[in-house]
This record gives sequence, C-alpha cells and structure tokens, in this order.
Amino acid sequence: MKTNWTVFSMMVVLTALMVSGCATAPKRNPVPESFIDKAQIPYIPDARFWGDALPPNILESLEEKKFQIQLKEPEARYEPIHYLALSGGGSNGAFGAGLLVGWTEEGTRPEFRVVAGISTGALAAPFAFLGSEYDTVLRKLYTSTSTEEILKKRSVFALLKADSLTDTGPLRKILEDVIDGTMVQKIAIEHKKGRRLFIGTTNLDAERPVIWNIGAIASSGNPNAIKLIRDVLQASAAIPGMFPPVYFKVEAFGQTFDELHVDGGVASQVFLYPASLDLEWYKQKIGLKGEDHIFIIRNSRLEPEWAPVTPRFLPITKRSIEALIRAQGIGDLYRLYLGAQRDHLAYHLAYIPSDFRVDPKEEFDPNYMADLYYLGYKRAKEGYPWGDAPPGFGPP
Repeated sequence: MKTNWTVFSMMVVLTALMVSGCATAPKRNPVPESFIDKAQIPYIPDARFWGDALPPNILESLEEKKFQIQLKEPEARYEPIHYLALSGGGSNGAFGAGLLVGWTEEGTRPEFRVVAGISTGALAAPFAFLGSEYDTVLRKLYTSTSTEEILKKRSVFALLKADSLTDTGPLRKILEDVIDGTMVQKIAIEHKKGRRLFIGTTNLDAERPVIWNIGAIASSGNPNAIKLIRDVLQASAAIPGMFPPVYFKVEAFGQTFDELHVDGGVASQVFLYPASLDLEWYKQKIGLKGEDHIFIIRNSRLEPEWAPVTPRFLPITKRSIEALIRAQGIGDLYRLYLGAQRDHLAYHLAYIPSDFRVDPKEEFDPNYMADLYYLGYKRAKEGYPWGDAPPGFGPP
C-alpha cells in the first residue's frame, strides 16, 4: 500500500539520521565555487546551460537561425511555433502520456519546435518530441510499469552507506531498453532541423537548475552520448533521498571534477526556457512573425485537498512537503503565464481534474496509472478543453 511505503521511507530516513554518525560519506571531488560557470561535459561544450540565466552564445545562435530562415520560403516566417512543457508528478505522468496519445488520435497534435521535460515529464519528453510513432511506447511505459520495475528498496543497514532509500537499477534497465541508438539518431536529425529537446535537472552543489540540450548531445558524435542522455533522464527523475543522485564528470581549467544532480523538480515543477530570455526580442531579431503557442501539461491536481492531519512528526512532515510541492507547481504555472504574456505566446494548460479520485495501492501502481492514462486519453481524443490561464488569472 502507498501508506506503508511512505511510512517505511520515513522510518528508514529517521533511522539513518540517528546512526549517520557511524557512516562514512562517499568521497567526491566537487567543482570549486569559482569554477562552476566554466565546468563542461568533456568534448560536448553545448550539452547544457543554467536554467536561471541566458544561454551562452545567444548572438551566434541568432545568426544561425537567420541564415536557416533565409534559406526557406518567405511564408516560413509566419508559421506558428508550438512549445510543449511536461511537468513532474511521479506516477501521475500517466495523465500526460494519455493526453498526448489521445491528442494524436484526435488529429490536431502539432509537431513541437521545443519540448521541455522535468522529472516524470523528462521520461516522456523524448517520445513526445519524436511524435506519434512512439505513442505505443508511451502507453506501455505508463500503463504496465510497477514499483518493482522502477526501484528496489534498500535495507536499513545498506542505507548507512547509501545516498538514497532505493536502488533504481530497474529504472536504468528501462532507459537502456528504450533510449537506444536509433532513437538518439532520430533526435539528432530533428535537432539539425532546428528543433530542441530540453531536460531539466538540479545541480545540488550549486542549488541551481540546469537545462540539458539533448539534441546537441545526440548530435555530438561523442561515443558516450547515449549513456549521457540516459544519465540526464535518470537524474531528472531522481527524487532526493528516495532515488540515488546522478554524478556527472565535468572538466574546468584542465581539471576533472564531479557534479551531483537530482530531480529537476527541486528547482521547478515545470519549465520551458529561462525567464531572462526575452523570446519576443529573439523572434524579432530573426524575423519570425507567426502566432506561437505554449502547451503545458501539469501532471497533478491544482486544487487543494482537505484531510485532517494527525499531530505527529511523520504526518506533519509529509503533509507539509505535499503542500510545498503543490504551491511550487502553481507558482511555476504563474511564471510561465507571465512569460507567455511578455513574449506573446498563446497559453494552453492541462492538469488532472479534481474529480479524479482513484487511490494508488503502491508508489507506481499500474492500475492507478492505467486509469489516469485513459482519463487523459479520453479527454484529449474528444478535444481537450485547454485552459488559457492558470488558476486566479482567468475570468471568474
């Protein structure tokens, strides 16, 4: 049962805290603070950028886009651009997967110029980016995957030397099966057409979001590109404390260091591009004049859920974290809405309706996920009623 798993997790954490003085932390060689802006993935300098700052080489990118547009017909300047942002939400990612597949069958799902995913949204993002040919994979992942196919619980004694409650070796096996050479080659082809696939993680040492340019990694020709993409997806879904973090080897000033990355949801529940990037200015510089659309799939409910809390440490802590995540997610929707207003993007929002009341029996319950998948699928196939503003911004 989900309740048992939650209590087990918290009991293990408390036990680990009480005996942590007996354990030795793994040795690391973290990036010095003065080097963090220069640290790069070896031989792939454009693999990622900070999620809270302007991307580097923005002017060079402008010139490249101008050249690409000049090679096309004049009408290309007026073509609409569609963006897709997929949020975190754990097993609730089944909702977004079903929505995408139902949208395909409804017949109006566009090709997205940019797809950005975080946490469970990161796992779905490559399939959403490559289009409907991967709908079958999405359906299988989000309707037939169980907890034991994602993680293995560690014993209390194993936890003394571990960096998380669970071992996500099973999840890694799934990533190795689905993120193969053929898929990475297809991502590289789309990247060269000017499309972008972004995945968000959190650099825990720096306390900053990181946006990984998956197409640039796929196009790099680096023999470690496939492994790096799998590492990024695993890091984006690495719930701190529950899932192990992912360590990335980086170089700066001729020296090698490591970075510790966890779930992108630590920094934000959903993202598209840094708020400091004025997309309207960017479009004017390269001569784009089409009507653009941002589609946001929030794999969560937005309404608060009332429940009496037992006045004890564990229930108070659990409930407080749930409230914090909910508030953070709504704040991210506000941030994207304000950015869309500034940059003249049509805003479209989908989320799990409050009347969906199925309870999962475990952390990743295939029956629960199947019900949620088919809810998203059915609503999209019938023509999804996208919201044009987050809660509080639309008309009463």
